[in-house]
Amino acid sequence: MSMAIAGLEENSVAELPFIKELIKVWRAQDTHGAWEGKSDLELLSPYIVDKEARRALPIIGDPDPETIWRLELFFNAVCLMIERATGVMISPMLKMSHEGFGRMVLIGGRLIVVNKQLRDVHRFGFDSFEKFAAEGDKYVQAGVEMIEKFPAVANY
Repeated sequence: MSMAIAGLEENSVAELPFIKELIKVWRAQDTHGAWEGKSDLELLSPYIVDKEARRALPIIGDPDPETIWRLELFFNAVCLMIERATGVMISPMLKMSHEGFGRMVLIGGRLIVVNKQLRDVHRFGFDSFEKFAAEGDKYVQAGVEMIEKFPAVANY
């Protein structure tokens, strides 16, 4: 019996394209098999920060290394999906202050395909897996559209 997660069954959530890609990215990080006993959604559960949990976090705070790592893996999955859709290799670049403010850019060729201003990174998370997947899909779609609009720059 699968448990319901925010309106979708666990199996349905794990089949969302962005969630599937991020699960692959996370599983690739497990070089020693420490997470083999964890379900896919257990691995991704730190991304779910509901309103109550978000309120419990301080308004101003320094992001811990695990939160920054989760942010990087999130955008790595976005890069891979854009690459698969366009054939253009995408490189992520993160610049952030110790206070959790900064910028993530995804670059294809000479083109910035995604430009995300970051703030309050210590609170990085989503209300549900559905919103989480939708946000990932939004960045993928924006990146693909940018490459389609400026293919000469992306393929330079």
